[in-house]
Amino acid sequence: MKKVLGLGNALTDVLIQVSEDDLRELGLPKGSMNLISMEQNEQIQFRFASFRKKLVAGGSASNTVTTITQLGGKAAFIGKIGNDEIGDFYREDLVKNGVSPMLLTSQDKMSGCCIVLITPDGERTFATYLGAAADMRAEDLNKEAFIGYDIFHLEGYLVQDHKMIERAMQLAKQAGCTVSLDLASYNVVSENHEFLKGLIHKYVDIVFANEDESFAYTGLNPEESVAQIAKECDIAIVKVGKRGSYVQQDDTVFHIGAITTSCTDSTGAGDLYAGGFLHALSDGFDIRRCGEIGTIAAGRVVEIIGTKLNEATWDEIRRICAMYRGFMLRYLQN
Repeated sequence: MKKVLGLGNALTDVLIQVSEDDLRELGLPKGSMNLISMEQNEQIQFRFASFRKKLVAGGSASNTVTTITQLGGKAAFIGKIGNDEIGDFYREDLVKNGVSPMLLTSQDKMSGCCIVLITPDGERTFATYLGAAADMRAEDLNKEAFIGYDIFHLEGYLVQDHKMIERAMQLAKQAGCTVSLDLASYNVVSENHEFLKGLIHKYVDIVFANEDESFAYTGLNPEESVAQIAKECDIAIVKVGKRGSYVQQDDTVFHIGAITTSCTDSTGAGDLYAGGFLHALSDGFDIRRCGEIGTIAAGRVVEIIGTKLNEATWDEIRRICAMYRGFMLRYLQN
């Protein structure tokens, strides 16, 4: 089985269920990702001080590699934390979930956090204080960290540092890794369109996008968009919510239907889809099966608040993976 290395913002998620009016008061576009200052972070936390909160170690790429290890794969994560209790919590959570921590420590910045505002329809809006996570620099990365890994996955949220994200991809390619990129958010894509396009053309083998992100990137509908992105990389995935996803490699394209589920919170759905997909890919499955396993993981996480599935749910997904593996082995033997 291939090993996966993730790189992303080491963030602890603060999950809060709010009303549409609460969100409008803050002036944050629904469904967007917004970078905020330490002062704004404190203001939002104060605004919702009386609301029930749930804290979980998160970050897009971290959620993805955690999915991989929970499904029986091998993965590590590179990120930067502060020298504080939140940083300690983050490291311990990675270890608890079987992810090898390759964490750097900032001596002068607090660990980052992401306030996830969840409206009644399950949509989430992110207010992200990056803190130490944004203190990671190109100079912090070295080729040795990538050696021994087969797939390198990183989140588009890192695009705020062009030099760092490009160096990471260069080092991954030098180490022989397949490079996977999640486009992260439609406003991230819109604000960095040409830079992302250049990265994909030069380095990226696998692109994950949702419907809004793919439209921001191509200006096309999902079916046309996945075909366009597949011309620029090896495998393209466009997720379309309750309508499932499109997966394309060369001229082969599949529409993977979504599983029937009750959406409580869509936080992490794309991250777990990517984790299920990459785990299946590292285990030798074809892209259709990869999409199906990603869909199952995503479908299960939207049923809960946050991104941490319970052991019974992970067991269910593992059994499906094992069943698929059995089908594959019997097919190869015949």
